[in-house]
Amino acid sequence: MTVRIATRASDLALAQSRSVARRIESALAVRTELVEIRTTGDRLTSIRLASVGGKGLFVKELEEALLDGRADIAVHSAKDVPPELPAALALAAFPDRADPRDALVCRVRGATLATLPRGARVATGSVRRTAQLRAARPDLEVVPIRGNVPTRLRKLEEQGLDALLLACAGLDRLGLSDRIDERVSPDVLLPAATQGVVAIEARVDDPLARDLAALDDPDAACAALAERAFLTGLQGDCDTPIAALTEPLGPDRIAVRGLVATRDGSKIVRERVEAETARAAAAGAELAASVIARGGGEILATLRQGTGA
Repeated sequence: MTVRIATRASDLALAQSRSVARRIESALAVRTELVEIRTTGDRLTSIRLASVGGKGLFVKELEEALLDGRADIAVHSAKDVPPELPAALALAAFPDRADPRDALVCRVRGATLATLPRGARVATGSVRRTAQLRAARPDLEVVPIRGNVPTRLRKLEEQGLDALLLACAGLDRLGLSDRIDERVSPDVLLPAATQGVVAIEARVDDPLARDLAALDDPDAACAALAERAFLTGLQGDCDTPIAALTEPLGPDRIAVRGLVATRDGSKIVRERVEAETARAAAAGAELAASVIARGGGEILATLRQGTGA
């Protein structure tokens, strides 16, 4: 038997998918084959994703390959997967989570977010990072950037930037950990919901979906349930500054932190809940309700009207 794995063709997506392929071959004693797909999100490199469908554009064509039988599973960065899935598909497994923190990559090595000089040019393509960065260091110049990880690293030099904000997980998986100058504390930059988590998607009626449970990591699955429930509760998209992180408190207990912000970082509503791991999804929903009740609802309404700073 050969398991066909739908994957984006970027360096990071291929690294993630090859890792999953090795795990499947080991756990299920089957062969694997990568089915590389260039998604709409990969092709649209010069416009804001939110204006044409958001991060789901990195997922849709992979799901179509599952639905029409060209692939047996799809491997995604979980943060790209919309809260709602097609009825015939399900997220079957979440392998162990990589470092969820944001990474600061500097042109002058050894700098940190605290030591960057006033007026330093810091590039990011994330509204979440932008809002929190402006709140933490309003003196910095935030520069928009698109492209895959190697492209962004090249632009660091070519465009006279002082630093980039990327995901630690992506750099680690690409073997570029040595490019990280600071793994930024979540107290400063709370990560994107499910950052560092890989999601394996399959058809619900395929026995393979059940077999993939062998690859599931309980901590990663718990975090994905909580953080995806938080996103669902807020009904945000990739143009909404939303962040969430699940952290273990001990055996069978977690804390989930979440926030929503205006785009300029002038208003941020942060909340935290604790729960048993068995209530991960409920905890995420409770966190969303708390954020909304304490002012996040007003921020979200303003953002949806297009008047959010």
